[in-house]
Amino acid sequence: MAARVQVVTDSTAGLSTHEVLRHQLIVVPLQVVIGGTSYDDGATSADAVAEALKTFTPVSTSRPAPQTFADTYAACAADGAEAIVSIHLSGDMSGTFEAAMIGAKESPVPVHVVDSRSLGMGLGFPVLAAAAAAAAGEDAIAVEAAARARMKAISSYFYVDTLEYLRRGGRIGAAQALLGTALAVKPLLTISGGRIVPLEKVRTSSRAIARLADIAVQRAGETPVQLAVHHLANLEKAQTLADDLTTRIPQAKEVVLREVGAVIGAHVGPGLLAVVVSPL
Repeated sequence: MAARVQVVTDSTAGLSTHEVLRHQLIVVPLQVVIGGTSYDDGATSADAVAEALKTFTPVSTSRPAPQTFADTYAACAADGAEAIVSIHLSGDMSGTFEAAMIGAKESPVPVHVVDSRSLGMGLGFPVLAAAAAAAAGEDAIAVEAAARARMKAISSYFYVDTLEYLRRGGRIGAAQALLGTALAVKPLLTISGGRIVPLEKVRTSSRAIARLADIAVQRAGETPVQLAVHHLANLEKAQTLADDLTTRIPQAKEVVLREVGAVIGAHVGPGLLAVVVSPL
């Protein structure tokens, strides 16, 4: 009989409360600090972060402490887990993966810590794949493999009104941010090798959003896929984008529409639109 495997992730995975409960996931929150007050990611809205950024209120984020992971893994073991697969946002964007690795050293059961090299549903879809494998009775090696297989195929593309917030958080180079501002272009970005990198420059926001849809359609091809559309304080345009993709990618199993959490929001700023393409 296979050991019971518990899947753990963090709050940047973009998963709904329903998904977390249905798949019996454990979610470790990052923290967002707004005007000197610290909140667990999820305890305050992304809209509150968007408003703080607009009014130049100081906003920062921090990873969970290694001891938080150690305590989480111990609790999983006490609840009957015989192995843990812990999947987290890119180690090049946050120290969360490193903290999980340190915490795993104290775990009373084996922990397989996985760097998703992504975030949002680029992390969430692999977590759900791992959870499905765990529910099917697979061992920890197979559960980890299910997550990694999904990770390899995922592509994430996004549009931001300005690169300034990514520059402030050190997620993109100052020279790239300055170039975008100087040329008054609307940047399209992607995640490559676990890092946020420029993809294309487009002259207007409407053209950028149209191009974002075109890129997602091209990436999806003819194969079955899952899609996610993320936004921050940009619901109307996100809904329009999701509807467009639903029409143009009929083989999509689902198109998830979801606002990013406070931690991601703190780094991308209001106006974000993102598409995650996850081939099945």
